Amino acid sequence: MTATAPANEPANEPAEAIEARIAGKAQRVHILTGAVCNNNCIFCMEEDRDGRYVTNSATNDDSVRWILSQQRRYEEVCFTSGEPTTNPRLPAWVKMAKESGARCISMMTNGRALSYEKYTRALLGAGMNRVYISIHGHERRLHEGLTRTPGSFDQTVAGIDMVARYKRHGVALHTSTVVTKRNLPHLAEIYRFLRAHGVDQVVFNVMQANGRANTYFDQIFPTYTEIAAAARDFLREQAAREPRVMAFLVDIPLCTTTELPDFNRGYVEDYVHFEPPPDPSSGLLGGLDLDREQRRGGERGELVQIRRADLDDAARHKRPECQRCRYEPVCEGVWGNYLRRYGWDEFQPVLADTR
Repeated sequence: MTATAPANEPANEPAEAIEARIAGKAQRVHILTGAVCNNNCIFCMEEDRDGRYVTNSATNDDSVRWILSQQRRYEEVCFTSGEPTTNPRLPAWVKMAKESGARCISMMTNGRALSYEKYTRALLGAGMNRVYISIHGHERRLHEGLTRTPGSFDQTVAGIDMVARYKRHGVALHTSTVVTKRNLPHLAEIYRFLRAHGVDQVVFNVMQANGRANTYFDQIFPTYTEIAAAARDFLREQAAREPRVMAFLVDIPLCTTTELPDFNRGYVEDYVHFEPPPDPSSGLLGGLDLDREQRRGGERGELVQIRRADLDDAARHKRPECQRCRYEPVCEGVWGNYLRRYGWDEFQPVLADTR
């Protein structure tokens, strides 16, 4: 799981308030690209790999062309889901995105294939100008203990280094680190390691409590309070080293992170993607009305639009007390699977006149 954090701001200017930034965030469109993945992450939200293979394999030149015909509605075109670099059509689709006029063309990847310069040059030459690379530790044992893929650390770091070489050509390099019990004590080391390798923004993603994160919840999911405390301590220490810390903690209820600067916290971006309608008997998407006109997509109406909220809202919850919280209008709630383990005690409304 990855996310874009706030754009770089001058260190001497105040950061925008978190509520305004979330309320004003633009939408991006995801193109489901990777039918398979060459990592085996313990926290992967896409636990149903067979289902993902079927859905993502339906993406073809025609569907990509139609999605790109809509790109002016979105701030960013992002190739994602599974591992995009496993799809041989990726460079061609990136070129199509550039030819469509898309200004920001990105990819969410484990970065392993980017260790090969010829391949990286092909993607960047085709028009890709932002890369999100998933890395979950600052050393081999930590990262590969979570990806469960020997050799993945060295390749991912080499991919980061390769992209960093081309930053001078206007390529933005961001990383995503999924926070677990294992890497939580190492936020500072991970951040400094990645910044030393040329990363512009280091995003720490709190796990979504579904997929494998739910299967292995007890082994890997720290409490939000523990995560917020570790992030607070790290950010305070790092602030003494640099004027603007380019680390961001996302997808954690705002009421638990009031001791963090607004600049360094938030949620993953709002996004939509298009896919063939799911089988009604599957029970996917909670029986949403996917036949509404505004949901249809594709040249022949063969696709449906799926919003991030469609996937998350049914799984996240608020309680009546949340209505008193200053963050309620922009809060995305708490994962039901999280509440079943830890309950509501750590979530307290933040009143409008408090911070």
